[in-house]
Amino acid sequence: MYTGKTEKACCLCGNPDTSSRLDLPPRAVPLMRHSGAIAWRDIVGEVSIYFCASDWETVRELVLETGMSPLSRCNVARASFDLRSDFEALLNEVRDEPDHSDLEAEMRADAERVLENREDPYVDERDVVEARVIQWAFEDTEASA
Repeated sequence: MYTGKTEKACCLCGNPDTSSRLDLPPRAVPLMRHSGAIAWRDIVGEVSIYFCASDWETVRELVLETGMSPLSRCNVARASFDLRSDFEALLNEVRDEPDHSDLEAEMRADAERVLENREDPYVDERDVVEARVIQWAFEDTEASA
């Protein structure tokens, strides 16, 4: 069974024709719908969610104008991510969880840099939306930890 990343349909409506993507830290997974069975600590690398053109406009407005995260409406079954291989069952050996600290530090720093320079004409609006959603994911998951 392949557990690698693949492009998925829109995480809101399921439309296979997507126009935008957000890359998020693994800790954002529990904030999404239907995430109960996913061990987010076993995710290797970032989690990507995709949006069709019409839903992207809604997400953009929700984040930039309303100040709300879209994650609670996103179906995690339509997210793309890599799971670490389950060799424990095969080899009867326990492996350490992936260390997300470097990825999270990089994503946090990138998000802060984008938001500090949001008025720069070279900063894309999609990057601002992604940075804000990443910040909220860290805030929401650290508050519940």
